[in-house]
Amino acid sequence: MIDFKALAQQYKHELLDRVMPFWTEKSIDRECGGFFTCIERDGQVYDTDKFIWLQGREVWMLATLYNRVERRKQWLDAAIQGADFLMKHGHDGNLNWYFSLTREGEPLVQPYNIFSYTFAVIAFGQLWRATGNKAYADIAKRTFDIVLEKRTNPKGQWSKTVPGTRQLKTFDLPMILCNVALEIEELLAPAFLQDTINLCLHEVLDVFYRPELDMIVECVATDGSLVDCHEGRLQNPGHAIEAMWFVMDLGRRLNRQDLIDKAVHIALREVEYGWDRQWGGIFYFMDRLGRPLQQLEYDQKLWWVHIETLIAMIKGYELTGNEQCLEWFERVHEYVWQHFVDPLYPEWFGYLNRRGEVLLTLKGGKWKGCFHVPRGLLEVWQTLERINQRQ
Repeated sequence: MIDFKALAQQYKHELLDRVMPFWTEKSIDRECGGFFTCIERDGQVYDTDKFIWLQGREVWMLATLYNRVERRKQWLDAAIQGADFLMKHGHDGNLNWYFSLTREGEPLVQPYNIFSYTFAVIAFGQLWRATGNKAYADIAKRTFDIVLEKRTNPKGQWSKTVPGTRQLKTFDLPMILCNVALEIEELLAPAFLQDTINLCLHEVLDVFYRPELDMIVECVATDGSLVDCHEGRLQNPGHAIEAMWFVMDLGRRLNRQDLIDKAVHIALREVEYGWDRQWGGIFYFMDRLGRPLQQLEYDQKLWWVHIETLIAMIKGYELTGNEQCLEWFERVHEYVWQHFVDPLYPEWFGYLNRRGEVLLTLKGGKWKGCFHVPRGLLEVWQTLERINQRQ
């Protein structure tokens, strides 16, 4: 019998006493503003470039903890200084958000990446909730409008593809919009919010979910058909599983059990498909036809994939009582706490080889920041608490 109370306390302790103190002590740039994200195992900063999507993620995480856990001044102050840095340096003056900056805030990489925008949306939306500052709400809403305008051509002038040859659309944007829409729902007109949610759900569940595969694909042609090329065959189980807990949250919000049940079914299918039966853990990339992959890191075991699976499985159990979800939660929990948790220093490793051995000892970099680990710990802790209270 699982002790949900003890498990909840384990995740809460890891979040509040180990992971978040690491970021509040090591990542805040007290001279130039914003956050360092390239941080070694022991907390030493090894590169000072600042990546906008990680800046936005850390602002969001700090403001979310302030709103959902405890109104700690330390968290709010850190979020506000990060937002100040973003407002001053993060965009071109028209809310086109750069990809990266120097430590001081000089732009390094053009605003080609749509996820710089989406994480600015949720950062300023959550900070508006924390402070009531209408300037934050305005930035969140205006940036969201730009995201929707860019949906059909996210990279704009920085796209490398030749128009008119092989036109593909990718799963990542409709997936993230499922989450972003709920993050700023108070800022959107009810009818507009509902239309946006319906569009995202249609894309995720009717376009990228393929009944003939019983799985989600990463790319389809613009007419929705499957394409037999590297991108068209690509599977990313972690992406699909993460999207399914977004859909579960939407199902709860909309009081639609059918959405929740479908999301649970897909999440279970994806984790069974992606699980490495020889070494354990979930593969990063796979090919739906079993052909060789371009991504040389395809068999690595990444932190975020496993953390998102923990969230999806425990939410699936909470919302449906499906014992398979609980079994998978226990299996992934055991793998995560055995392989990703650093026994010597706070925060978690991000990159393992197929056998589960640590490849990189960094705690943060260009892609890993103050987001998946603390968000996952928060979601799992609070879900476990609800299950325990219900029982």
